Amino acid sequence: MRKIRSEFNKKVTSVFWITLAITIFASFWGSFAPKSMEKITGNIQSYISVHFGWYYLLIVSLFVVFCLYMIFSPYGKIKLGKPDDKPDYSYSTWFAMLFSAGMGIGLVFYGAAAPISQYIKTPPLAEPGSAEALRDAMRITFFHYGVHAWGIYAVVALVLAYFKFRHDKPGLISATLEPIFGDKMKGPWGKVVDVIAVFATIVGVATTLGFGAAQINGGFTYLLGLEKQFWIQLVIILIVTVLFMISAYTGLSKGIRYLSNVNMGLAVLLFVAMMIIGPTLYIMNTFTDTLGAYVQSIAQESLRLAPENDDRQQWVMNWTVFFWAWWIAWSPFVGIFIARVSRGRSIREFLSGVLIVPSVVSFLWFSAFGMTAINTQKGGADIASLPDEQMLFGVFDQFPFSVVLSIITMLLIATFFITSADSATFVLGMQTTNGSLNPPKTVKFAWGIAQSAIAAVLLYTGGLQALQNALISAAFPFSFIMLLMVYSLYRALRKDKAELEKTGDHQENYEEKIS
Repeated sequence: MRKIRSEFNKKVTSVFWITLAITIFASFWGSFAPKSMEKITGNIQSYISVHFGWYYLLIVSLFVVFCLYMIFSPYGKIKLGKPDDKPDYSYSTWFAMLFSAGMGIGLVFYGAAAPISQYIKTPPLAEPGSAEALRDAMRITFFHYGVHAWGIYAVVALVLAYFKFRHDKPGLISATLEPIFGDKMKGPWGKVVDVIAVFATIVGVATTLGFGAAQINGGFTYLLGLEKQFWIQLVIILIVTVLFMISAYTGLSKGIRYLSNVNMGLAVLLFVAMMIIGPTLYIMNTFTDTLGAYVQSIAQESLRLAPENDDRQQWVMNWTVFFWAWWIAWSPFVGIFIARVSRGRSIREFLSGVLIVPSVVSFLWFSAFGMTAINTQKGGADIASLPDEQMLFGVFDQFPFSVVLSIITMLLIATFFITSADSATFVLGMQTTNGSLNPPKTVKFAWGIAQSAIAAVLLYTGGLQALQNALISAAFPFSFIMLLMVYSLYRALRKDKAELEKTGDHQENYEEKIS
């Protein structure tokens, strides 16, 4: 025991203790004064959404443009690592890992709920239930889960992987800002940056764990008649916490890799089942049509704020700004994890894979489950009246083998739940042990308990609305750090180019040299 404690104290940094103290404080605050926490987080969320909605739209669009520039520029041939480094994982395992960590529960939770909500409940532009509302519902869903979402993840992952594997920097957010601030990032200011990143990760992951617990509870409601209650969700969180700690104990190359492949297997099984029993031709026609509409409207939708219409502007705040905040809050966690499993790939290969493949998979997923839900709604079943976490089970109820499909769905949510939490404990451990690629298990266990506690507290204080409030609040400060990371990478790349030119290399040889 003394040896374990000694190793723990040697590994952890002040970032661990500071962020853990903040997390414990938030947990106690939410437990003993839930109304106060809900009110304050709600006020913060409202202020940020109203006064900085434009800011979220601009910076996320900037991240996408930056990613596209990096793909097509000469910098795209740079390898995220040393010249002789090879990728650690095959394409299939790589995609499974980044997809499980990056979207996971969100796809299952909103697979039917997002399109139905945009079609019936809160259409952005058209009359609820109209043909135009249906087209908008799918186009907007593609927009929220497409290249903008993955562009946010890709920026953080790219910057971290470049500095970590090419320049041997610690795998810390603060280390990526050294080209701008120099050694200041090794002192108190660097600690501030890392604390913000770690706390944003905790809140982002806790939010998703809350969604997962709520949806598993929704499945039990449909299958067993159990009411939606906090204590049931708490038991779900406790059980999954034990399971992901077991996975965390086995390490990255065993636990997370195995679970990621299980996730993809279950997701493919559920997707194929829906394509068979659902309106297959309708799904594929809508997918094709919506993909064209998405590409055509992406620039306008990226910056749409509707300042002349209060209702439409509020819709942007409630949906687009919320989603951008969600992805930003998740980006330290997902970005660090994707960076960790992407060594040896070129910038062009990396960004193309991260932006395109998961986006297309998401589009297919929402087409299958969203259009089946809408078609079921149009056929007379009142899916729209169900809570978001029960909509998918309500759709299954209209088809044969509904119990089997519901059980597979809950298993998928559970494995996504475990994978996300497991990946997060690794990332949090890495960020609080000076960028160690193999953080101590005791550190990972501490963060596993902390993020589960925050998820339980947020559900207790106000359910899903409290989760959303906390998410937008936590994402805001980290967004400024992301802007600095982009600028820092650009400066580092230009410096690399200048050093090559000083040695007498000509521009035509530059691409060969940097690759």
